[in-house]
Amino acid sequence: MTTTTTELLFDLTDLEPVGLPYAPTARLILPAGDLDDPKFRALWEAVRHEGIGGSDVAAILGMAKRGPRRVYEEKHGFKQPDNRFMRFGRRMEPIVAAEFEDETGLKTAMPPGTLAHIEHGWARSNVDRFVLDSFGRVVAPLECKNHSEFVARQWDDEEEPPVAAALQAHWNAAVGGWNHSYVAAVIGGNRLRVWRQDRDEELIQELFAFCGAWYQRHIVDGFPPPMDGSKDTEKLLAMLWEVKPESVEEIDVETADQLLSEHDRLKAKVEAAEEELRTVKNLMRDIAGPSEIVKDTTGRIVWTNKQNSTFASKKFSEAKPEVAARYTVMAPALDTKRLKAEQGGLYRSFQARQLRPSTSTTSKKKGA
Repeated sequence: MTTTTTELLFDLTDLEPVGLPYAPTARLILPAGDLDDPKFRALWEAVRHEGIGGSDVAAILGMAKRGPRRVYEEKHGFKQPDNRFMRFGRRMEPIVAAEFEDETGLKTAMPPGTLAHIEHGWARSNVDRFVLDSFGRVVAPLECKNHSEFVARQWDDEEEPPVAAALQAHWNAAVGGWNHSYVAAVIGGNRLRVWRQDRDEELIQELFAFCGAWYQRHIVDGFPPPMDGSKDTEKLLAMLWEVKPESVEEIDVETADQLLSEHDRLKAKVEAAEEELRTVKNLMRDIAGPSEIVKDTTGRIVWTNKQNSTFASKKFSEAKPEVAARYTVMAPALDTKRLKAEQGGLYRSFQARQLRPSTSTTSKKKGA
């Protein structure tokens, strides 16, 4: 009989707590392998699904683009297809590690695989690289990051890296038992940033307590985390289910009225805020007048009002039809009407879902 990953992990967590020579508070639960090999990747994903890894921590705490609901769904079988950003991240790791070595003079080594904490078996770590001392001993984990120049401002802090990366490095140190950790990031393809983080015992205990309770509640017991308003969760919910045309979900009247009322209240609040924001922007435009740049009395640029935004194609074509005709080109276009008529099912599978609340409780009461 083949031993499943789950059975193997439960056996391991029942063993006498004994750390590794290179990771005092961890044990190796899955040796490293080729992630491009479908069989190994399935096993690697199963191990990740059964615990909380460093990349999950910031998401669980609501401090990352990836939200708690996505972590929950992934642990329960939802698969996010491997994309270019993930592949580039993996392929850039050796480059980031090499730049880290050149910058710091420290040597790095490949970890042997997935680690689990000896007491908190659900706490997992896939370290990007080990950092070695002058005797070749492992002294810290290194988290390697690769980001475009578009997010450079998030990585410009001299004191510490962005919170998601910082928490991931702290988590790796917590699982392995090291007294410090490193984060190295290549920004824009040619700029390196390096941070050293000392072990924070108080933070680690808080992370183990919070993530342990989250793991028990949402992974072991299977209760979904509370709904949140992140864009990530919005995208996730659009991918979770294959829609059944004209299918009906029934909820109780109280819940329906409560959600509709809350929807109307928040929508009105957003509209009021948008009007207030437009007022402020209009005041700024009025002050700028014909000028493109506005400075305060110290010479600091406080805002600009440059004529470099979207080109008004329709307005231009109506005002200058002869000139527009000279610069009009025929471009290939997808015939969506024909696609819908001939392959309706395929067309529908690529349509976005649109949430449209019906007449709310408030409106009903006004018309009563």
